[in-house]
Amino acid sequence: MRVEQHLEARVRQTIQEALGVDADPLLRPTKDPALGDYQLNAAFALAKSQKSSPRQIAERIAQALQGAPEFASVEVAGGGFINLRLSEEWMGEVLAQMLGDQRLGVPLVSRPERIVVDYSGPNIAKQMHVGHLRSTILGHAIISLLRFIGHEVIGDNHLGDWGTQFGILIAALREFRGGDSSGLDISGLEALYRDGTRKASEDPAFAERARLELARLQQGDAENRALWERFVALTRAEIEPIYERLGVRFDLWLGESFYQPMLGPTVQMLLERGIAREDEGAVCVFFNEWKERLGEAAPGRLANHKEPLIVKKRDGAYLYSTTDIATVIYRSEELRANRALYVVDMRQSLHFEQVFAIAKRLGYPIELEHVGFGAVLDAEGKPLKTREGKAITLAALLDEAEKRAFEVMKSENIFEISVDEMALIARAVGIGAVKYADLKQNRLSDYVFDFDKLIDLKGNSGPYMQYAGARVRSIFRKGGIDPLGLRVKRVLLQSPEERSLGRVLLRFPEIIHRAAQAREPHQLTDHLYALSREFSLFFERCPVLRSEGATRDSRLALTALVGAQIQKGLELLGIEAVERM
Repeated sequence: MRVEQHLEARVRQTIQEALGVDADPLLRPTKDPALGDYQLNAAFALAKSQKSSPRQIAERIAQALQGAPEFASVEVAGGGFINLRLSEEWMGEVLAQMLGDQRLGVPLVSRPERIVVDYSGPNIAKQMHVGHLRSTILGHAIISLLRFIGHEVIGDNHLGDWGTQFGILIAALREFRGGDSSGLDISGLEALYRDGTRKASEDPAFAERARLELARLQQGDAENRALWERFVALTRAEIEPIYERLGVRFDLWLGESFYQPMLGPTVQMLLERGIAREDEGAVCVFFNEWKERLGEAAPGRLANHKEPLIVKKRDGAYLYSTTDIATVIYRSEELRANRALYVVDMRQSLHFEQVFAIAKRLGYPIELEHVGFGAVLDAEGKPLKTREGKAITLAALLDEAEKRAFEVMKSENIFEISVDEMALIARAVGIGAVKYADLKQNRLSDYVFDFDKLIDLKGNSGPYMQYAGARVRSIFRKGGIDPLGLRVKRVLLQSPEERSLGRVLLRFPEIIHRAAQAREPHQLTDHLYALSREFSLFFERCPVLRSEGATRDSRLALTALVGAQIQKGLELLGIEAVERM
């Protein structure tokens, strides 16, 4: 049960019966628990239509809510606020139901969708670096959340595996290695591309050779095609183990090359529909001309955007904008997706506005969303790089996180495991720390990556949450109790600590749905941290194994729910739970 959704429905029905109107209750959790658990603000919105003061309307609504089983008290405050305190009996019954439900009370959506999530998307011939971190981790968590609430989700790694860089790579291979690709690894490919790019900027003849090599590749030349396939294979051999370390799986690996046969027909369609036109030999979309040419202005800021979107260059080459339009068409027509999410940094917002506007103009019914995010910065507020000024590779970042996890765990005196065991779980803790540090941020914000805070065992961090989960499991090991077998008719909320913990536990289903719908995993990390803090207070003041009878059963039930929510929450975030720490 989504408690807030249930309460909103209850109050909405009551307002309908008391006032004869269908109105949003404007229900919100209270910031100060001393005032109650929830607050209603509907009276202020209804004052004008009801021709009465908010206070009088609030009193009528409050009177009608008296006796509802969900509420222990309903009180009018101030000029028309209504403070609701939940009934401990009702809370206890809902918590007992949650404990007996494999889904922990999280309902499925009533209208499931087929959703494509486009995320990670590294370029071929380059190592994955810290810039790929957020897209990969955010995309994976969003997919998990959407699947858990009942959507059919297709995760697509849209690789940058086609385009100008391959002409440069092939020309550089011939120039600097005599065409010999034996012994090449990902670092060698990066060096080739770097040297080739520099030479192309200095030597027009080399730049022309690179263009010719690209043309040969695009025309199907067997030798260049074989080199391209080798570059792709070398890159995938490098990046797939990183995905394995991160626990990330993709349903599709449809890179830019997959869509090449569709680009010519896509551009032709844009020309025929009047969406694009030729300009100095290139084919472009001029959004500021749509009102005049198509009878309806382009949406938002595009209506006055004078810079064209080029979909075919004058030399006949296509761009990634063309590929993205063809990708929308494929996802709509072939994958039959209702929606596509693009987990790509905020710097690409204009590009996606343009692509989405074109897709809508073409009439494709798929809903398109840009799930943007900010940058990962160093302590000085600059993009995270090595001391040499290079982007930090993702493999190096994960290596360092695992190393630091082991060092911190070894230096602490709070663990139940040996040093040998610590070495075995350092990967789970280190990689979990990297993921949690990213996911706890509001995705729209830049954030500072700080290794010293990353492996924090006492703050809002991945290791702290893993430790909290392991601590719960240790209670059941000590008592020789299987938490999966616990069942109670009603959880008893007799002390302030029990009630406060129950209040947080009740929000789990609502948090899961909101995090999924808003594409905001940080809502889930916030919940887990609040839950772990409330559990610490509860555990300090409310003996669990040493209590007796119904009180003991109830406290074990609360503890089991805490453990289950932490475990499920970490699972949805892509973080491995640790049995012992």
